[in-house]
Amino acid sequence: MKTSQTTVVRLIALFKLLKGILLIAVGVAALKLLHTDIASLVENWVAVLGLDQNSRFVGRALLTAAALTPNRVRDLIVGSFLYGGLFLTEGVGLWLLKRWAMWFTVIITGSFLPVEIYELVRHPSAGKAGILVINLVLVGYLIRRIRDGRSG
Repeated sequence: MKTSQTTVVRLIALFKLLKGILLIAVGVAALKLLHTDIASLVENWVAVLGLDQNSRFVGRALLTAAALTPNRVRDLIVGSFLYGGLFLTEGVGLWLLKRWAMWFTVIITGSFLPVEIYELVRHPSAGKAGILVINLVLVGYLIRRIRDGRSG
C-alpha cells in the first residue's frame, strides 16, 4: 500500500478509535447514572448553568431525562459498550492495515447506510446528509483499497 493510502486508512482508523473511546466514555458515564434520579440531576445542572427552564431545548432535555428509566439506562450502557468495542476493533485493525479490518469496516458501516438514508428522508438535515456522504465515501474508498490489494 502506498504511503498516501496508508495515511488515509490510518486517518479512518483514528476516526473509528475516537468514536470507540467516546462511546466507552458514554457507557462509563451512564453506569454512574444507573441508580440516580437523572431528571433532578439535569434540573440542578440547568439551575447551576443559569439556563432558561422554559427554553424549548432545555424543556426537551428535561423531558428526555425524566423518561430515562433504569432499563433504558442499561440499554444505553450495553449499546455504548457494544458499539464502542466494534469501533475500537475496526480502529485497531485499520491502524495495523489488516485486510479483515477493511472488510469489517465496509460491512459494519455499509449495514447502517439504509438506516441513514431512511432517517435522512424521514427527517432531512444537513448533518444527516453530511454523515451519509462521509460514510459513503469511506465505504467506497475501503472497497477500492481492498480491490487494489487483491489485484496487486
